[in-house]
Amino acid sequence: MEINTFEDVAEVMPLVECLGGITDPRMEGKNAHLLIDILVISICAIICGAEHWTEIEDFGKCKKKWFSSFLKLPNGIPSHDTIGRVFALIDPKQLQQCYVEWIQEFMKGVDVHHICLDGKTVRGSRHAPDDKKPIHMISAYAHACGLVLTQEKVDATSNEITALPDVLKRLVLAGAIVSIDAMGCQSEIAKLVKAQGGEYVLSLKGNQGKLAQEVEHHFECAQRDRFVLLDHDTHNTVDRGHGRLETRRYDVIGDAGWLDPKKRWGGLAAVGRVVSTREVKSTGVKSKETRYYILSRRFTAKEFAKASRNHWGIENSLHWILDVAFGEDSCRVHAGCAAENFVVLRHIALGLLKQGGSIKRGIKTRRKVAGWDENYLLELLKADFHA
Repeated sequence: MEINTFEDVAEVMPLVECLGGITDPRMEGKNAHLLIDILVISICAIICGAEHWTEIEDFGKCKKKWFSSFLKLPNGIPSHDTIGRVFALIDPKQLQQCYVEWIQEFMKGVDVHHICLDGKTVRGSRHAPDDKKPIHMISAYAHACGLVLTQEKVDATSNEITALPDVLKRLVLAGAIVSIDAMGCQSEIAKLVKAQGGEYVLSLKGNQGKLAQEVEHHFECAQRDRFVLLDHDTHNTVDRGHGRLETRRYDVIGDAGWLDPKKRWGGLAAVGRVVSTREVKSTGVKSKETRYYILSRRFTAKEFAKASRNHWGIENSLHWILDVAFGEDSCRVHAGCAAENFVVLRHIALGLLKQGGSIKRGIKTRRKVAGWDENYLLELLKADFHA
């Protein structure tokens, strides 16, 4: 399909239709450039490698002929100052809502079996002259399809605990496993996951002092007695590569409801333990780490191992890519709401790039090809998440 009108692009890119509902934050008479033009140009530019407002402007100018075929551009390509000012003013809640509606539409019928929640600090958003701290965002990541389902900025005077419930309430959790690191190991969060039909795998550390101590002691006693008369399952894995040998033992003990006599945790059913041993072959140096978890159902050890390993996918397949491929931590955008809005734009771009289209290469290569080939860029905009 050729793109000849704005209606054409809305047809092939439903996101554009969602974005059309965002309120223009500028005063009447101060909007020489249409808001939708700024949004579409910015998203396309970020897909193709832009990391700042100046690069978005440059990309728009290089692709002006193509953009002019379907955008109105009444006063040409907006300047980087205009683009930055607009994103500093756009209500991030509105942009966030558009993103959620878009993702939910594409995710219909997709089995979201495992949702990982984790936070990331956007370090470049710090602005020392204004004593502005870097923003911290929590993302809900669907492991199976590699998509961010929603995200939430943590209030500067708070922490992840207060933001996590807002994220969870926007998700469809029925039948899904939800994994959260130790910060999210809170009884109210566990009950919220269960109330929405999900199951939880929560990392347990010192922030739940008594419970953590009881679970650790339970495993120590169980191992000493060789897990006799306990509902126990174990699974071992060995990974070799890059000069390292890593072994992991996963243990699950069921019938753990006695750990929660007051039913504070919304159905705590089992506990898990991961013992990781790592050896560097060149030096012979060994290290050992033990992590404990509370589980809302009696997973098998293999299921628990998969959930535990999958959770770290949000680090390797989202946070790492955002830093290395998208330069998120080095981006100095900070004015107004711009940093938060830029995070959502990156997630939109990454979501489209992960679908890949006809190019079976890494994210870095796909971004380059999209910049070179307008047909491939259009293919990404038309990406079918159901494929």
